[in-house]
Amino acid sequence: DKKNVLVLHDLWNDPEAMHLREEGSIDRFNKLVFVSNYQFQTYHMGHGVPYNKSIVLRNAIEVFEEHEKPKDQIRLIYHTTPHRGLELLVPVFEHLYQSYGDRIVLDVYSSFDIYGWPQRNEPYEPLFEQCRQHPGINYHGTVSNEEVREALKKSHIFAYPSIWMETSCIAAIEAMSAGCAVVCPNYGALPETTGGLATVYPWSEDTNYHANQFANVLKIVIDNFWHEGLQGKLKFTKTYADNLYNW
Repeated sequence: DKKNVLVLHDLWNDPEAMHLREEGSIDRFNKLVFVSNYQFQTYHMGHGVPYNKSIVLRNAIEVFEEHEKPKDQIRLIYHTTPHRGLELLVPVFEHLYQSYGDRIVLDVYSSFDIYGWPQRNEPYEPLFEQCRQHPGINYHGTVSNEEVREALKKSHIFAYPSIWMETSCIAAIEAMSAGCAVVCPNYGALPETTGGLATVYPWSEDTNYHANQFANVLKIVIDNFWHEGLQGKLKFTKTYADNLYNW
């Protein structure tokens, strides 16, 4: 005698969603809730989820208060799990560091401990160690959201060469509200989540091509972060994020 609502955060082709292909499965639910229009469209095409049973309810955050960014360095941040693109970011940063030196720094807040899956860290331990050994990279592992939010206030760029098809992306939403420039590919829901306000480049299946594209665009944003035009865009981006994603 109760209405059943299914809230979905995963990709349409994840094992958890395969039951929707079974006869009568969709009929068990009064509504299906998605975190982006992109995600809903993939479920509609992949599983035949009807429009009249679906609603998009976006993710939300506690918005950031106004703050000043430090001007002595350009700080890059990566604050999501490692399988989403850290393996591209680290070599790209190492390459750029050869030119910029300590004018840039990268803070990495990343591990599977956030999901309680420490065993999944093992394949990424060499990458984590690569971060620890580099003079321009600070590896922090998994910390509280409060600590990440403090780091975002001091950061300038969310460097995100995503290889994971996001259905939304709370990390990007937080970065936008924190006044960070978001550099990411046009992959999954990232263009929708960032409202066309990120510095977006074409995603590629070719890892080397993807890394080169990302490096070129990231360099442009580093060089122009304090330019009046980009600063104006970041102010608008924060206003957009604070209004659209505010609880």
